[in-house]
Amino acid sequence: MSDFFQNGVVTTLHNLTNRSVEDLESDLVRFSERRPMSLVLPSLFSELEGPALSGILDHLAKVPYLNEIVIGLDRADETQYRYAQEYFSRLPQDHVILWNDGPRLQAVDAMLEKEGLAPTELGKGRNVWYCFGYVLASRKCRAVALHDCDIVTYSRDLVAKLFYPVAHPGFSYSFCKGYYSRVADGKLNGRVSRLLVTPLIRALEKVTPDFEYLNYMDSFRYPLAGEFSMRRDVLYDLRIPSDWGLEIGVLSELHRNYATSRLCQVDIADRYDHKHQDLSQDNPQGGLSRMSTDISKALIRKLATRGNIFTEETFRTLKATYFRIALDFIESYHSDALMNGLKLDRHQEELAVELFAENIIRAGEQFLSNPMETPFIPSWNRVRSAIPDIFDHLKDAVEEDMREFSGSP
Repeated sequence: MSDFFQNGVVTTLHNLTNRSVEDLESDLVRFSERRPMSLVLPSLFSELEGPALSGILDHLAKVPYLNEIVIGLDRADETQYRYAQEYFSRLPQDHVILWNDGPRLQAVDAMLEKEGLAPTELGKGRNVWYCFGYVLASRKCRAVALHDCDIVTYSRDLVAKLFYPVAHPGFSYSFCKGYYSRVADGKLNGRVSRLLVTPLIRALEKVTPDFEYLNYMDSFRYPLAGEFSMRRDVLYDLRIPSDWGLEIGVLSELHRNYATSRLCQVDIADRYDHKHQDLSQDNPQGGLSRMSTDISKALIRKLATRGNIFTEETFRTLKATYFRIALDFIESYHSDALMNGLKLDRHQEELAVELFAENIIRAGEQFLSNPMETPFIPSWNRVRSAIPDIFDHLKDAVEEDMREFSGSP
């Protein structure tokens, strides 16, 4: 159970009473009459074979207020797509599966590529972007939420709390970010958020004068959470990063497009655990090493667009400032872990900080060598301007796949 403290400039909605999921859902059923809700599930096919997704579906099957579930399926051949149709058939709600590797959606992608509008990098960002496109095309909802498919501690109150702020007709929030503590199996997790994002933001506050944006980012209790919800209209202008900077990029886009009074964060889980990435110290293109570089670049790029100037000297100063702040955070987290009877390996924590510090320099070098890099996928408003009937093409491709490949192979 969290406290009631409001920090920063973004409203925090706490879990103060452990309100029952049935009570939350009774409200959401009423809200759905005015604000129908769609849930987006970006998934790799491998997650259908993992331990988490089956349990997630068992919970979702009991959710009474969802109007539609949109599943984005990556890295699947035809046999696997057919299997996915059977796998998700347990869902009683209307649902569709975007077979991103199938010929019909590949044809839509080729149409976009011809106009220079197709996502250029495979991954979660591309998957989410196409799912959001389908949500806009189907027009079945006025509120949409997204969460990952590898949450092993999932329960259906997570999605209820995520939807509540944007579905409530008396609230003015256009976007809601989920947050939670990353504690599982007696360990304190969430290294990238704890040891990179927060200390890097605090270091940037010392190195650059852009306090307003950095204070906004520092207001989020778990900025890398993959769970968020929003009103449908937000999707039209939202530019989604295609790399590991997805969550940071989305928060930056919301800061650009909306007043902070329209944004909030909500406590969605007492326990949260999912698939963990390797540190990948010897592979800068993998695991947390690649993630930390992309996240650092996302923050640097955003600050540059706001008029902040970066040089090699700036990045050397930033690295040193970050390193000192991050080491102080390790001390704080070590004390917190011990008091709560949790494990925290200080040696591994310091190895992570050393890697992240090097990757801040790497991110700076990549930014300086290619300052015009634009990892954002175009907004759907821009796509619709170039191809006015794009939503018809996308909707038809998804629904024709669902009809043609239903049933056993």
